[in-house]
Amino acid sequence: MTREYLKKASLTASSDATDVHETVQAILSDIEAGGEDVARKYAAKFDKYEGNIVLTADEIEAAAALVPDRLKADIQFAHDNVRRFAEAQMATVCDIELEIVPGLIAGQKAIPVDAAGCYVPGGRYSHIASANMTVTTAKVAGCKHITATSPPRPGIGVPPAIVYAAHICGADKIMALGGVQGVAAITFGLFGLPKANILVGPGNQYVAEAKRILFGRVGIDMIAGPTDSLVLADGTADPHIVATDLVSQAEHGYNSPVWLVTDNCALAQNVMARVPGLIDDLPEMNRQNAFAAWRDYAEVIVCANREDMAACSDEYAPEHLTVQAKDLDWWKNRLSCYGSLFLGEETTVAFGDKASGTNHVLPTSGAASYTGGLSIHKYMKIVTWQQATREGSKGVAQATARISRLEGMEGHARAADVRLAKYFPNETFDLSADG
Repeated sequence: MTREYLKKASLTASSDATDVHETVQAILSDIEAGGEDVARKYAAKFDKYEGNIVLTADEIEAAAALVPDRLKADIQFAHDNVRRFAEAQMATVCDIELEIVPGLIAGQKAIPVDAAGCYVPGGRYSHIASANMTVTTAKVAGCKHITATSPPRPGIGVPPAIVYAAHICGADKIMALGGVQGVAAITFGLFGLPKANILVGPGNQYVAEAKRILFGRVGIDMIAGPTDSLVLADGTADPHIVATDLVSQAEHGYNSPVWLVTDNCALAQNVMARVPGLIDDLPEMNRQNAFAAWRDYAEVIVCANREDMAACSDEYAPEHLTVQAKDLDWWKNRLSCYGSLFLGEETTVAFGDKASGTNHVLPTSGAASYTGGLSIHKYMKIVTWQQATREGSKGVAQATARISRLEGMEGHARAADVRLAKYFPNETFDLSADG
């Protein structure tokens, strides 16, 4: 089925990929060998910060006092929404127990990890919402210790609103440490912290690479690339709102792709005509990001019909997926590859990014084709157990012995043999591989 590209990206996320592996590996090795003093050295070098690393209760209280009451209320509103949604997710996780065969019972237990490390970006923007999304879900999941870490600013430290959000969401410790050194401190258990079992939260390419390198010795939520968003719109969509939504996501960064997929050429052209003016109207830093993202990474695609639109969207597997089209139930049932779905003009990705309750830590760069975003489930270990009576073990032991011998694993077979011999001394069993 033919698709027409009214605008084609000249770059992709991989086009801008820089080989940061060696740099990040060197920093991680340096910090692991040198400990807290080396972590402080990198904080001074990269963040121009030489203040206290682990915030005291007095420092947290002082930061909270600097947050305006209205902003506190907004942060609390968002926290309540994220918490309620996480609690509803938690209700779907349960222990189970099943008698597989008479006398053999197997089960499942959901156990939260002990220590979670939550990275909260604070470079270009103060990501208050990231503190909410990561710390709240870890708290609801039941993690025993939660550390939040965020890049400090020279002479200021961690922005007060981030400190306040991390505190009310349940962080046990808050660190003024950003980048690779922040990730390393949480992983290695520096500054009196427990070693993290899992690292979560978005970050720049250095943070993402640190998580990639450390994965295995510690769990991670995902390896996140530049944020991306796709809008599916038909002829009933409001072109001004569609254009505004695209620009709102392009401001994330110069390499943040935004895509419009439609079956209406007139709508596509109308949206494209509006975008430059909306970008020009942004503040300077936001304007620079959105301009570059739209110029180099954005695409506008005209499809033959809505089925082809949906297929196109599933191929892109966007982090954020917005539908501004009629028959929303059809789209909800048809679409299958996205990090989070926003149905109808009345919802927007910005709501999910900040305050509506669903998590904004989501799979990027097509990863939504095989995984979802951050949730309480990421902090849970789903483990299994089993218990058998002697009679219940008889059939399992015979099958295990024969299968093991067929595989050539004689030690496994004998672990079954010895039980049959002990529990059923007067019985004879054919336990050969070809029996």
